Amino acid sequence: MKFFLKSKWIILGGFIFGVLGALAVNCGNPLNMGICVACFLRDIAGALKYHSAAAVQYLRPEIMGIVLGALGSSMIFKEFRPRGGSSPIVRFILGMCVIVGTMVFLGCPTRMTLRLGGGDMSALIGVAGLVVGVLIGVFFLRQGFSLGRAKKMPKAVGYIMPLLMMALLVLLFIKSGALSFSETGPGSQHVNPWLGLGLGLVVGCIVQRTRFCSIGGFRDIFLTRDFYLFAGFVAFLAGVVVANLVAGNFGVGGLVISGIDVNYNVGFFNQPIALPYENTDGIIWSQIVWSFLGFVLVGLAASQMGGCPLRTTVLAGEGDTDAGIGVLGYIAGGALAMNFAIASSAGAAGAIGQNAPIAVIIGLVFCIGIGFTMREDTA
Repeated sequence: MKFFLKSKWIILGGFIFGVLGALAVNCGNPLNMGICVACFLRDIAGALKYHSAAAVQYLRPEIMGIVLGALGSSMIFKEFRPRGGSSPIVRFILGMCVIVGTMVFLGCPTRMTLRLGGGDMSALIGVAGLVVGVLIGVFFLRQGFSLGRAKKMPKAVGYIMPLLMMALLVLLFIKSGALSFSETGPGSQHVNPWLGLGLGLVVGCIVQRTRFCSIGGFRDIFLTRDFYLFAGFVAFLAGVVVANLVAGNFGVGGLVISGIDVNYNVGFFNQPIALPYENTDGIIWSQIVWSFLGFVLVGLAASQMGGCPLRTTVLAGEGDTDAGIGVLGYIAGGALAMNFAIASSAGAAGAIGQNAPIAVIIGLVFCIGIGFTMREDTA
């Protein structure tokens, strides 16, 4: 009982987040992608013409809302603390590594949970990879791994990322001709921009106040036996499942909003916007292996950064410029994955990107390398 009283707000916040993430699909966002920070940042990279994949280009207002919601919440509760200077170049590359891994698996830890709550059992491959990656990250943390200590920065510096997000919002609402927007594919599927912004604002406030973090939930269990953040992760999954059940999203005849009729099925194969793991020749083991290793990379790199993509995006709104560098690394990683045939493709004929294996290996080598070499003196 004491644990639940201590964790009541993150449990409530995680549950509300899960409900909103699930129902965002009914309002227009791609199936099993109510909110995916990695996918949405990749879409933003496409809208800004950092890559030319026509199916995934859109300025997702949810991302801008998350940053601005975190900014507002942190200012109201006097937690806006501009800081930075902790290995920015390394953080930028780690951000790229995280997104490379998510693009191979097709989703960040948030979308992994949304997929699982929508009946996609193949998301368990991501769960397994994430746990292994976090365990490796915990090993390095116990050995003294550190990116260094952040220093207090002028307030003006802390406003840079929120101001950039506000500029993107302006470009979205004036429908600037300098941007590229998808006409087909996942990038063309989105909620009303104002609804997307509102959704992001709410999520940004929830995560800022509760410290919700998928990576942190697993990390804290292994590192300190603390289940506080993990309780939020479980509540998020529960919210997704409950919302999908109430809305009738499993099977035919579900809730229809904005013309979207959601039809999920429970199983390992034939899942929406996911890698296929079976064809006429049987199970495609290579795609299972690289999906797993892709999320090992996500778990390891995110552990070294200090949080999942969602948590990092929220920290950028709190004035953490190191987190802001990480977000820029995410955007660069999205562009890299699309430009260099790293990202997987979905559907019956989908496959991992041609260069996905080498990218994942390079990412793992980099993360393991800094894990052994970037340590504080614990003596």
